[in-house]
Amino acid sequence: MAEVVNTAIRNPPQRLVVGISGASGVTYGVRVLDALRELGVESHLVVTRAALLTLSQETDLTPDDLTGRADVVHKLADVGATIASGSFRTLGMIVAPCSVRTMSEIATGVTSNLLTRAADVVLKERRPLVLMVRETPFHLGHLRTMTALTEMGAIIAPPLPAFYARPGSIEDIVDQSVGRALDQFGLDWSAVRRWDGLKGAPEA
Repeated sequence: MAEVVNTAIRNPPQRLVVGISGASGVTYGVRVLDALRELGVESHLVVTRAALLTLSQETDLTPDDLTGRADVVHKLADVGATIASGSFRTLGMIVAPCSVRTMSEIATGVTSNLLTRAADVVLKERRPLVLMVRETPFHLGHLRTMTALTEMGAIIAPPLPAFYARPGSIEDIVDQSVGRALDQFGLDWSAVRRWDGLKGAPEA
């Protein structure tokens, strides 16, 4: 008898949960939404109150400008939202930027809002969870929390500049970090400048 393959299991719906928390660097979350729109991936956005404060300090965007970039917007307190259940299938979740408070709450599993609940769901379903942690320097507690999350299956991806890409602007730096984070979901964004080997390297 021929094997019947459920293609829905092998090919999850092209949708990604996007969390934006209150760390500096809200532009990373903005560009994640822009990238997903370009890639044709359905975005499910949840934003913390602190993130909206950061948005007002770091950009000229309004909350409506931000949420208008997403396909679906979920309220922070709506723990009955689709993304709060593992039966709602996604590619995973990215938190960009991810504050230390949000990171720590996810690590404990004691979640207080939809953003951290959605992240917990992604972990328990063994889907990719990418945390673009924004803090420096890290103290030992931060590092231990990141170790615990890595052991749980999360991917810690601080947005660090890749100077081999020869960025010419802040936008280039942001897009490179966002694109490399999206690589973790198998999403290939054209804004990423890929390493193509050494050019004109001196002979040893």
